[in-house]
Amino acid sequence: MKLTPEQRIELHGFNNLTKSLSFNMYDICYTKTKTEREAYITYIDEQYNADRLTKILRAVSDIIGAHVLNIAKQDYVPQGASVTMLVSEGPVVEVPKESFSESPGPLPDSVVMQLDKSHITVHTYPEYHPDEGISTFRADIDVSTCGEISPLKALNHLIHSFDTDIMTIDYRVRGFTRDKTGHKLFIDHEISSIQNYIPENIKNLYDMIDVNVYQEHIFHTKCKLKDFDLNNYLFGYTKDKLNKEEIEHITAKLQTEMDEIFYGKNLNDGFY
Repeated sequence: MKLTPEQRIELHGFNNLTKSLSFNMYDICYTKTKTEREAYITYIDEQYNADRLTKILRAVSDIIGAHVLNIAKQDYVPQGASVTMLVSEGPVVEVPKESFSESPGPLPDSVVMQLDKSHITVHTYPEYHPDEGISTFRADIDVSTCGEISPLKALNHLIHSFDTDIMTIDYRVRGFTRDKTGHKLFIDHEISSIQNYIPENIKNLYDMIDVNVYQEHIFHTKCKLKDFDLNNYLFGYTKDKLNKEEIEHITAKLQTEMDEIFYGKNLNDGFY
């Protein structure tokens, strides 16, 4: 049974539903030489170090109205960073009606919503192909909440916090809560697609695919940038420094890399 703000049901105790958002993003770059690869990874480590990631997660906790209980953060050698944030419920008088709407969430703002026994994590993975000039940066963010608010309300902010060529987004509602008669509720808000939590101006930039299992409350959306401008994928120079053959060669490699990440398969292996 799904609830709306106008059809609130009195619960027996705390809302025990667990709502988990996994946001996975990729930034892709062409780095022809070892020097370029090292410079790109150094740049990524500076841009998305543990302190910067902590600021992003603090903004997420503000959006969902959480109290930060503990932060563990680490910059790794030779590259990458992780932040784990344990959070508890914020001071709540009433959950705002927009918490239930299937619409994009806010950018960082003074939004207060219910949360308890929950966590927010981010891990980064800079890497590069051993010999084909492709470097990638991946960030995995997980927001897990208990209570009434969906962590999907933090998705808009997360998208704006990273330069993203490809996004993979998963959302799942687990467990159940009970109304005062003991009747089980396995989900407490309407949702048909994660796409409805992404602003139109962002959706217009991406090709998007949904794979949803509605009866299990599992939702999956993949996004890949529509427009390709080679200048956005060259590190430290522009395509006017390249000849026609180099442009075609680099473009083909980058587009293959993006397609393989988007489809989750090496294209030379064929499709399922």
